[in-house]
Amino acid sequence: MTQDGARPGSGFTGGDDDAGPASGLVLPGPARPGADEPVQLIDPSGVRHPHGHYDPLVADVDGAALQKLYEDMVVVRRIDAEATALQRQGELALWPPLLGQEAAQIGSGRALRSDDFVFSSYRENAVAYCRGVDLADILRVWRGNASSGWDPYTINMATPQVIIGAQTLHATGYAMGIINDGADSVAVTYFGDGATSQGDVNEAMVFAASYQAPVVFFCQNNHWAISEPVGLQAHVPIARRAPGFGIPSVRVDGNDVLACLAVTREALARARSGGGPTFIEAVTYRMGPHTTADDPTRYRDPNELEDWAARDPLARLATLLDSLGLLEADYTDAVKARADAVAAELREGCLSMPEPAPSDVFRHVYSAPHSELERQQDHYERYLSSFDQPAQEGHR
Repeated sequence: MTQDGARPGSGFTGGDDDAGPASGLVLPGPARPGADEPVQLIDPSGVRHPHGHYDPLVADVDGAALQKLYEDMVVVRRIDAEATALQRQGELALWPPLLGQEAAQIGSGRALRSDDFVFSSYRENAVAYCRGVDLADILRVWRGNASSGWDPYTINMATPQVIIGAQTLHATGYAMGIINDGADSVAVTYFGDGATSQGDVNEAMVFAASYQAPVVFFCQNNHWAISEPVGLQAHVPIARRAPGFGIPSVRVDGNDVLACLAVTREALARARSGGGPTFIEAVTYRMGPHTTADDPTRYRDPNELEDWAARDPLARLATLLDSLGLLEADYTDAVKARADAVAAELREGCLSMPEPAPSDVFRHVYSAPHSELERQQDHYERYLSSFDQPAQEGHR
């Protein structure tokens, strides 16, 4: 069966279907090949479908909570559009859009506790929003203003990792530290389908399984590793790989925010209870380019884009809210106003960002002063000051 194949099943390939949130303990079990159909609670037409295993995990999500999830997705889509515009206007050097992946990031991000720690790639701007990062800090690296955007310990989220898959090792190491500390927090790492072909991800899963580390591997399968389709590197669903390492896995509809919330809650509960790591494959789609330096029209069939546009994560939740009488004009006006205000704050924060001093490149390299680094900084500052000296006669 290929990546796009689907067979009936719960979507859970390694757990106990009878263990819900009421038990509080969700232990990993043997892999059950065949459960490749992604978990889905809200279908693309906005219809809510019951699910015996996952419904209890989202029993607390009432109409108001659904509205909040919708607002989150509208806001982060607006952030994404504003950042893309800033890049096109020359205010950012580059931007990695998340258009189409809002549900995967908001659903999983809103499942986390404040003491959990996130290790992401460069596209999880919606997760950063959930963690409470200052809006301008999301743009700081892409503006070339700083080497990293924020202090990781203020929001329990490491700054974005550009090296593909490296953050999975960081998350696993952090999770092993959680065990040593005797805590019940969880490390969560985000990466794309392309990263699963990297050695780092596979090495991280070996360690995570060996030490039963409390880490959640959250793979956003957006179908494209830049210009390489996922089917080229994965002839079977990516989620099937994890059981080979001894890690239970689940496929989820990555455009269904409620399903993403449910499966992430379950994985977190398993990790907190000593059940070890879980691998989540959120099947979604990157609607835009890989980055603003990319042109997907050179390698992507427009019909594919049209097919996925019909599965838009915001549209399906809006339809569900409308069917529940929760999409009245006053509510949608308030959501739009909130999104516009956030976008305005983002733009203002970007344009008013003070330019760093040239010598700032030497800051935060080491935790304490270092004589060799100070020598390099001194040489660099004297080099820069030479441009202020008048040119000598005969050397003009």
